[in-house]
Amino acid sequence: MALRRGPVTVRSAWHDVPRLQVRQFAALAMAEAPILAEEILQEIRHEYPHLPVVLDDSGEPMALVGIRRAIEVFVQHLETAEGRPRVHPEVFQEFGRGEGLHGRSLDSLQAIYRLGVRLAWRRFAEIGTRVEIPPPAMYELVDAGYEYLDGLVDQSVRGYAEAAARQAGERLRLQRRLMELLLAEHHRGDPAEALSERAARIGWPLPDKVAVGVLLRPAREAVAPAVGQGVLLDMEYEQPRMVVPEPDAAGRPELLHRALTGWAGAIGPPVPLADAAKSLRWAEAAVRLMERGLLPPGEVLYCTEHTEALVLLQPEELIDDLALRCLEPLAHCGPTHGRRLAETLLAWLETRGGAPEVAARLGVHPQTVRYRLRQIRELWGDEVDDPDRRFELELVLRAQRLRGELGDPRARR
Repeated sequence: MALRRGPVTVRSAWHDVPRLQVRQFAALAMAEAPILAEEILQEIRHEYPHLPVVLDDSGEPMALVGIRRAIEVFVQHLETAEGRPRVHPEVFQEFGRGEGLHGRSLDSLQAIYRLGVRLAWRRFAEIGTRVEIPPPAMYELVDAGYEYLDGLVDQSVRGYAEAAARQAGERLRLQRRLMELLLAEHHRGDPAEALSERAARIGWPLPDKVAVGVLLRPAREAVAPAVGQGVLLDMEYEQPRMVVPEPDAAGRPELLHRALTGWAGAIGPPVPLADAAKSLRWAEAAVRLMERGLLPPGEVLYCTEHTEALVLLQPEELIDDLALRCLEPLAHCGPTHGRRLAETLLAWLETRGGAPEVAARLGVHPQTVRYRLRQIRELWGDEVDDPDRRFELELVLRAQRLRGELGDPRARR
């Protein structure tokens, strides 16, 4: 073992120990390794009584096997002093995996490792005294031991990370299966029982109500939004989906607003859990309207705030057919004049007032409105007094305004 500082090599005190003494030290340490491993394990069990005992294929505690191997590899390295001692990673990676799979942190495992190094050092110090190893060399041995410990911890960290990734992948798989069942239009067997079972496997309490969201990625490689553990999110779709439990719960809208900053999409209306597919349908419909420029882009919308657009713009063929029949009197008017008459008719239908109220809404002179209203009555006659016809007219005219075909007086306010 040698210390290096830049281009200068510092002589190792351990390297200066005569080879005979080194071999004597190593032989005694190797002979006592099994007993030392037993003592270390016993002390660990005393300090950490709740530590689970895991046996290997031969029925021997894996912890004991790992401790003994770690001691033996370290001692063997003392004789050669070439490179760094390397214990076979499987055992210590398995220790890390075990901590990860049982939901524990690595803090206790690292504390156990440090305890083992301290106990091993005491025994090595006794052996060093017996074979008269100089103190500077023994101090260097301590440093080497803790450096060796760092390597063991690294192996455990790898195992821990592997277990965490495996658990996260399994949870995502189970979550996806839950969402598929939740959002299915048709179910086989008892959906409530299947939902309860799948939800329990990921620890998701079944809510009374949910709202389903459909998102538009701000970029192809966008990182998943941090929507919180209770919200189910599936990023595998081209347009990611999410299921929001109890969407009206205190603080939920604010949390989603922060998490979805920079994203666009739509969140369907709150519905009973069994009707989640209906909420998804409305969210998908809203996203389609956003993509066509008929709903505001660049943000996550709530369908409940855009009910008029969703109801009137969805059945396009029916609305267009109704418009052809209801607005047939305007067919012989010029485009500009016909649009002005349509806007005046809609304002009159919405206000149910006289010329002054309609004029105020449109931002024109009342006399202009009176002139247009006379023309409207000439074109439609008594039909504008029929409640059913008035309803149809307002329906198609509102749809045209939502599409941008008519001016919106609200935009001028």
